[in-house]
Amino acid sequence: MTLKTVLLAVGPGDADRTEELAEAVIEVAAPADATVVLAHVFTSSEYDEVLERLEFDAERSEIVPDDVAARHSTVRELVAALEERDVEYEIRGAVGDHSDAIVDLAESVDADRVIVGGRRRSPTGKAVFGSTAQSVMLSAPCPVTFVRGER
Repeated sequence: MTLKTVLLAVGPGDADRTEELAEAVIEVAAPADATVVLAHVFTSSEYDEVLERLEFDAERSEIVPDDVAARHSTVRELVAALEERDVEYEIRGAVGDHSDAIVDLAESVDADRVIVGGRRRSPTGKAVFGSTAQSVMLSAPCPVTFVRGER
């Protein structure tokens, strides 16, 4: 299977693992000359908070999630890593339930692979459903790579 599109989905908990996520997506996308769709998914409340924190003009009705995602620090760090390695990318933003939005984006961009980050979970935590990464792994239309941060 030839990789053409790799979806790297990030959210509010991924700021501390951008280096690991960048390494993982470059390792997968660069040899295949695949395009990385760098997606930041926000819940409605996270989106409103980010709009305020990034000082978007509240009167501008043409604000779209793609623009908000592009200004987010996690996305900017990942963009720098992708540009340094000459990996082609595009930025997407989405608002909604994290796992549903990631699966929807994977379908809409016809992703050949999805990469998501997460944290180490206790044995009890592993037994409890509800993790975004776990939900994506069960529902994505393609293989999913899970990247755990070092912390």
